[in-house]
Amino acid sequence: MNLGKCSRQNCCQNSPVSLTLGGKNNGRNGINVRGQTCPVPLIECRKAFKKDSPGDLVIVKGMHQASKKEIPMACKAMGLEVLGIKDKEDGKEWEIKIWR
Repeated sequence: MNLGKCSRQNCCQNSPVSLTLGGKNNGRNGINVRGQTCPVPLIECRKAFKKDSPGDLVIVKGMHQASKKEIPMACKAMGLEVLGIKDKEDGKEWEIKIWR
C-alpha cells in the first residue's frame, strides 16, 4: 500500500538510506525492527522520534503486520506525517516512511 507521493523537494523517493537503529545519516534515520513483534517496533519508533530532529526522514522496516498498522496510527496521534507504506518481499516485510 502506498499513501501517495511525497511533495517535499529532495525527499525520500530516491534517497539511499543506511539502516542503523536510531542513527543519524544526513537527516535520514532508519529503524530495523524485522523479526520483532508488538510492542517492540512501536517502542523503538518512539525512542527514535525523541532523538530525531524535526525535518528528519525516518524509515522503519519490519515484518510484524500489526505494527504496520499501529505505527502509522501512533504517528498520526503524535502529529507526524506518514509519507508512505510499502509491502516488500511478497508482503512478508514492510517499509514505512515518516517525516519527523
